[in-house]
Amino acid sequence: MRWLNLLLVLLYPVSWFAPLMKAGLLPLFGMSEISVISGLQALWGTDIALALVVTAFALFAPMLKTLGLALVQFGLLDRRALPAIGVLGKCAMADIFLIALYVTLAKGMGVGRIETAWGLYLFTGCVLASIALTIAEGRRAAPQSA
Repeated sequence: MRWLNLLLVLLYPVSWFAPLMKAGLLPLFGMSEISVISGLQALWGTDIALALVVTAFALFAPMLKTLGLALVQFGLLDRRALPAIGVLGKCAMADIFLIALYVTLAKGMGVGRIETAWGLYLFTGCVLASIALTIAEGRRAAPQSA
């Protein structure tokens, strides 16, 4: 399990630069690819407060959670930290909810065209795998402490 968790340390940065969605104003014009990083760059220019929140949820929460779980798995952090680590994973899931909400709203408005891209599935898979690894690690620790 610890090697799967460490694999997430490599996959998260890939998912940040991977296209989450393709957006275009009209079908005649080309579609622009939007990634976590390109979205954050646009936010920093327009809304710093929202950019801080999204940066915390999209970049820091998943990476801190993955690194925290790795510290527990390698015996460098006490297992009592697992509940706090789990909360970080839920914070990362909030970012996926926001992306899905934006896609749904944009499609409902009918002004432009939005298509989800492979990066959204990669980012979602990383977050879900990280949550699953935390749950599995918590269950593995439970019988030892009983």
